[in-house]
Parts: sequence; C-alpha cells; structure tokens
Amino acid sequence: MVLIFNKYMSKVKTAFFCQNCGYESAKWLGKCPSCNEWNTFAEEIIQKENTKAGNNNWAEYSGEKTGRTVLLNDVKSSEEKRIITADAELNRVLGGGIVPGSIVLVAGEPGIGKSTLFLQVGLQLKDIVTLYISGEESAQQIKMRANRLLVKNDNFYLLTETNTQTIFQEIKKLKPQVVIVDSVQTLQTPYIESSPGSISQIRESAAELQRFAKETNTPVFLIGHITKDGNIAGPKILEHMVDTVLQFEGDHHYAYRILRTIKNRFGGTAELGIYEMGSDGMRGVANPSEILITQKEDQLSGIAIGAAIEGMRPLLIEVQALVTQSVYGTPQRTVSGFDLRRLQLLLAVLEKRGGFHFGVKDVFLNIAGGLKIEDPSIELAVLCALLGSYDDTNLPMNICFAGEVGLSGEIRAVNRIEQRIAEAEKLGFEKIIVSKYNQKGLSKQKFNIEIVTVGKVDEVYALLF
Repeated sequence: MVLIFNKYMSKVKTAFFCQNCGYESAKWLGKCPSCNEWNTFAEEIIQKENTKAGNNNWAEYSGEKTGRTVLLNDVKSSEEKRIITADAELNRVLGGGIVPGSIVLVAGEPGIGKSTLFLQVGLQLKDIVTLYISGEESAQQIKMRANRLLVKNDNFYLLTETNTQTIFQEIKKLKPQVVIVDSVQTLQTPYIESSPGSISQIRESAAELQRFAKETNTPVFLIGHITKDGNIAGPKILEHMVDTVLQFEGDHHYAYRILRTIKNRFGGTAELGIYEMGSDGMRGVANPSEILITQKEDQLSGIAIGAAIEGMRPLLIEVQALVTQSVYGTPQRTVSGFDLRRLQLLLAVLEKRGGFHFGVKDVFLNIAGGLKIEDPSIELAVLCALLGSYDDTNLPMNICFAGEVGLSGEIRAVNRIEQRIAEAEKLGFEKIIVSKYNQKGLSKQKFNIEIVTVGKVDEVYALLF
C-alpha cells in the first residue's frame, strides 16, 4: 500500500487556554499564571484553513484597497465623517458619533439592557441600512422587543445566525452600513474546531469581523458578556483588537444605567452616558443631577449634596448617612455606592482629628439613585452627612460640598472646581463649600453662588453645626 501525502496539508495544532482569562499555554497547567485560577485550562484546536481564497474577498464591496507602503507626510489627514445617531448619550461616549470602519465592543451584565439599547439605536438609524445579527434570540423575540420600543424602520434587517461564513454571505448580498452582533460569544467560525464561546472561537470570530470592518469601512458593534468577576468574557486580546470598549452598568433595582467608555481610539475615555430604562426602551438623561437629588419638603438629618465629576460631566449626588448606637459588640459598617475602606478612613479621621466617638456607633451610608461613585471629591459631603446624623442636625437644603478629606483632617483641593460650582449654581444652590486650596485661579466674581472655603474638618463642623 502506498501512502501519498499532500505537501500542502498541515498537521492539526492545538494549545491550552485558560477559560477564565484567555491565557495561552503550550501544555496543560493546573494553575493559571495570569489569573491564578485552578483547573481552568482546556485544549483547543488553533490551526485553521486558508481563508484568503475568496471567502472574505471584499473588493467589490469596498472598492479600492491599498496595500503598499506610503510616506507618512503623503497621507492626507482629514477629520473622520461620523454617523450621528438619534441617541445623544451614545454619540457622547463614542466621541461624537459612529466612526465608519470602527469596531466597538459593548459589555455588561445579563439583563442590564445591552440588546434593548442597540436594537433601539439600530431602529433609530432611519436612512442607514442596518443589519442586526442575533445568535441568542429568535426573530419573534426580537420583533416583540421592537414592537415595545415603538420605533419603525424600513432599512432595518434581522439575521438569526451564528456561522460567520453564512453571515458574511448575507452581508455581501445586503451591503449594510452598520452591523450589530448580539453576541460575539455565540459566533462560530468553521475554521476552528471548538465549541462556540471558547477562547479560540471568540478570538477568530472577532478577527474576521475586524477584517470586514476595516476593509469595507463598515462600523461593527459587538455585544459581549462579562464573567462573574465583572471582566469582559473571552481573551484579553479581544479588548485590544477593537477600537472602542464600552461598559454598560447599573443596578437591576434602579431604572438608571451608565454607559462608560473604557477604551476609545477616536475620542476620550472620560465620557459616560446616563440612561433611564422604561417600558418603551432606554431614554437618555440630559440633566441627571435633577433626577439624582431627591425632592424633599422637610429637612432631614444625615443628608448632604456632593458635587462629583463622572467622566466629563458634573453631577450633584445625594449622600445619605445613618449613625446609630451599636447594640452588638462590633459596630456595623454598611455602604451602598461608596468604597467601604474609604468610609472607614473617614471615620478614623473624625475619631482622631474631631474627637467624635464613631467606634461605638453603627454607620450606614447610601448614594441615592443606585450610582457607584469613585470621585474622591464627594468625601466632604460624606463627612458632613455623617456629622449631621451623628448630631441629629439638619443641614441646609441650599448648600452643597466639593472636597477631598486627607488623613490629617485637611480638606484637599479637587480638580475642575469651576464645573462643579457652575452645576450647583444651575440647580439653584445658594452656597457651596470647597477647599481653600482651590482658590488659586478661581474667580468668584464669575458665579452668583456663594463660595465658602475651608481648610480643616473642625472648620467645617464649626461652620455648619
């Protein structure tokens, strides 16, 4: 018997991938050196066939495509023409609109509203041919959601498919101007022999869509899952391959959602969009400060308003504190929307520098509206809310705070103080307390609001209580 081997045949290549973080290894490992998880490595086939022979040939689709070396000085620089959507919040986080040829990864928890948001965005693009590819839901399920959104669009097409080659064949026929994929974890390329959702499948499917986006100048949105740790599911290289990474977050018990920019090659990463989820879809919140501050008829103790900056936009946040006598041996410290370790630090400052005995008190702290605030400038508002609840004294409703608290009890300066003051003035506050170290370069004559400067915690207490 004679065996004939084709010289073009290549043997199957495999590698071991961590199913938690995507770390690649040539052999099986018990513990992942990247994420330190145990028993997460699985063997996957990484050898693929040659896909260049006409399968993804976009020459007719995209026109001329240059592949030669050019001098940098000969490249014409022009501002990219963006697709402006009807969603002002999405335009903000993308840096001014959708960039043609960009690939955007959107991740978030299950049920947070990712599919609803981008189905709504696609339906609102009235004059643009949009293709919505779903690998998780049937056409009937998507139609039911579209009926709930009350938006009609004659240029919106739907495809329920997971095979990438079938998807590309449909794309060649339709020639869409925007492609939305829900979700990238469900896609499967025939050139990788592993199950959908595996590291190899996600990486190769995303690479094929990236080549399509760049060669055809078509924007692609990839909706992705996150792991139990809150990280984006799949290999870390997925975040490096795309142009923009958006994180959609929020609390299921509240109606508000935040679309945060993690990475953006066409704009800043300091932007965020705020949405309110209703029965008819996502509604952009143009002025979130008015919603996040509870309208109260009576003055209540333990409530203070802090001027924070989330992304590039100023927000006035309501801080609620409750300080009670501890009935157990160990005092409780419970927070919602604020860092617990930072709260313990502030309590230690009040104990040491102010002489307040919080060591025998239970402390509960809440940021109203379900937001999670990391801006240190809200610490002065937290401190005043704690003092107000400790003394059971009502703070004036027309006053707000902006300052960081240091370990020695000093009130530190915060950045972009003028934006915070302007937001407080716009919402009708009559007085704002800031650090005295923010006076440099601050023109008080520009504002009609009274600006009070303090330097230490005891000065704040003497001023308010």
